[in-house]
Amino acid sequence: MVSTAALGDATTQLIHGLSPEECVRVQHALDYAAAAYGERACSSGQNAFEFSLGVAGTLAYLRSDVETRIAGLLFELVIVEPALVETLEQLFGPEVASLVRGVQQLIRLRDLTVGQQTVGRGKGAAQQAVAQVETLRKMLLAMATDMRVVLIRLASCVTTLRWFAEQKRFDELTRDYGREVMDLYAPLANRLGIWQLKWELEDLAFRFLEPETYKRIAKMLEEKRMAREGFVASSIERLQRELHAAGIKAEVSGRPKHIYSIYNKMRGKDLDFSSLYDVRAFRVIVGDEKTCYTVLGLVHNIWTPIPAEFDDYIARPKANGYRSLHTVVTAEDGRPLEVQVRTQEMHNFAEYGVAAHWRYKEEGGSNFKSQKYDEKIAWLRQLLAWKSDVTDSVAGEEDQKEWVEKLKATTLDDRIFVLTPQARVLELPVGATPIDFAYHLHSEVGHRCRGAKIDGAMVPLNTPLKNGQTCEIITAKGPAGSQGPSRDWLSPGYTVSSRTRSKIRAWFHAQELAETLASGRALVEKSLQREGKTAVNLEALAHKLGFAKVDDLFVAVGKEKFSLRHVEAALHETVEAPPPDDAAVVNKSRASSVEQGAKSGVLVVGTEGLMTMLAKCCKPAPPDPIVGFVTRGKGVSIHRLSCKNFAEMRSKAPERVIQTEWGRGVLDTVYPVDIFILAVDRQGLLRDISDAFLREKINVTGVNTQTTKGQARMVFTAEIGATAQLQKALSAIAEVSGVQEARRS
Repeated sequence: MVSTAALGDATTQLIHGLSPEECVRVQHALDYAAAAYGERACSSGQNAFEFSLGVAGTLAYLRSDVETRIAGLLFELVIVEPALVETLEQLFGPEVASLVRGVQQLIRLRDLTVGQQTVGRGKGAAQQAVAQVETLRKMLLAMATDMRVVLIRLASCVTTLRWFAEQKRFDELTRDYGREVMDLYAPLANRLGIWQLKWELEDLAFRFLEPETYKRIAKMLEEKRMAREGFVASSIERLQRELHAAGIKAEVSGRPKHIYSIYNKMRGKDLDFSSLYDVRAFRVIVGDEKTCYTVLGLVHNIWTPIPAEFDDYIARPKANGYRSLHTVVTAEDGRPLEVQVRTQEMHNFAEYGVAAHWRYKEEGGSNFKSQKYDEKIAWLRQLLAWKSDVTDSVAGEEDQKEWVEKLKATTLDDRIFVLTPQARVLELPVGATPIDFAYHLHSEVGHRCRGAKIDGAMVPLNTPLKNGQTCEIITAKGPAGSQGPSRDWLSPGYTVSSRTRSKIRAWFHAQELAETLASGRALVEKSLQREGKTAVNLEALAHKLGFAKVDDLFVAVGKEKFSLRHVEAALHETVEAPPPDDAAVVNKSRASSVEQGAKSGVLVVGTEGLMTMLAKCCKPAPPDPIVGFVTRGKGVSIHRLSCKNFAEMRSKAPERVIQTEWGRGVLDTVYPVDIFILAVDRQGLLRDISDAFLREKINVTGVNTQTTKGQARMVFTAEIGATAQLQKALSAIAEVSGVQEARRS
């Protein structure tokens, strides 16, 4: 238990800087905490009341407000007894209770993610990185509401590490705690500019992570401490004389040595201990910014500066707002000496960071809300920058950008963060319900959603979710697609996300489409049975009726937008297979081409004046043996005797076959012919083959090419006037470099 003398010292520290009324409130909280904690111990093993005094003392050092100090004293109570938060609200006000809830939530989230981090470390760096990013997001969830929650958490980390150091504990618990602090809380303290906590968190965490290295550096510091302190004292005295002579008022003091910083510089710059300049360093605090540069000139006049080690953080502040002049000079003994120059305001910010300016005053001013809003914006910006800093080395670039951009686009009060039972965090709009949550997880989870639990308790599906709650979705069992959403979910109050409503509507649309499709299919199949045409090609039938695919035909029939009479009429005609696609590249054919149908030069035996057209499937040309097939409404289609399509049509309707032969050639009549070319693929191949056609004065109306494993397969559609011209073209193409085969297709 804490001694009376120690309690008196702690009380003095806790009330420092507070008004008399605030001191009374702190004393009330102290008395309550002493009685409530009793002999209780924290999870670390430290006496709970002693721990709480340490946390509150650190918060007082950070110049926090009275509510933060009281919350620091009391939050450990609700870790074990959550229901006590209601009592604390009655005794100390809603603001203290809100802070206590925030810290409770943050520690709860930390407990949920410990297992994930352990798994990540065991299975490899990549999984550890994923777990780490997820942990950062969980922290952000709890922290973004009130910065004071973070200050309390940072103070509790420092207090616990101090206790471990005092007890000289080195075990798995201290190593895990040190890793968590080094990965999460020390970078956060750095981002917020709270240097005192940052250095102490880093040094203490490093002590448990690398105990041997820590002891070695500490020993080196201690061995030359007297000589180093003597040199720094003499250097300070010399500078003070120069400052006095120049009429400059300044406070000059030695700068603390931070073991983790020394370790980083020894490792990063590959330096030995004697070459580190921040082992010997002091700081100068002056009245204004202009004097900073005057002092800098005096320092450079006394000692020789090292230009590469000069940093002007006054003109170019760090991202977290830190401002100061840093310079390294060569001292009389030839070794480096670091000097920092700053104003008192800059020093306050360097010591306390954001906490130096974060004040929660009683609501008296008219623009108090505006002030708090601006402070919250600044706080969110700090968190964004901190998140980016930490995840540079642990998150994938795309994942990091996605998270940062999402948070930048988020306003202060329109998003909530909710947990899955596996501690995954989902970002949802304010007012989101378990239905929104389910569809955010996966569309199938949303469709199957039948109930929900919030923090373990069953709730209606239209219950609004709140920040930090854990939501569990209860889904229907059965085969996929057998269960679906309720139409009630589209009513006001069940969802707030337009994305959720779109998915629900899409499900109902898909169900209606499936029903319409099945109905249309059944109607068409019955019609085919009545007509005795069950073996008909349905795709060809759909094309004949003007539909791109057979499902479109079924849907049109199912919606009663297309009459079955049209289907029955089409069944009485022969349904031809669709012709092959035209060439990918098409040139305009000459006007006299027989592809246009008229004056084809084909003589139809026994039927003068009948309209004829050359079939696109086989592209006949003189002197190919040809045959005609009488179509309905399009005259006679002329096929090569060897055409497979013609053979199929003849087997179905032999009575429509008609004998044909080529008539006397008409001047300038040309015939489309497909020419197949196999060649070794190379640059300029297509150009060289095109030149061969050009030399033979052959017009090319289409080209299809395909290249696999270095071989090019090409089909050219060319307009040929006579067989001799075709043979000359094939011979010219065969001479092109790389061509292995050239023939009529």
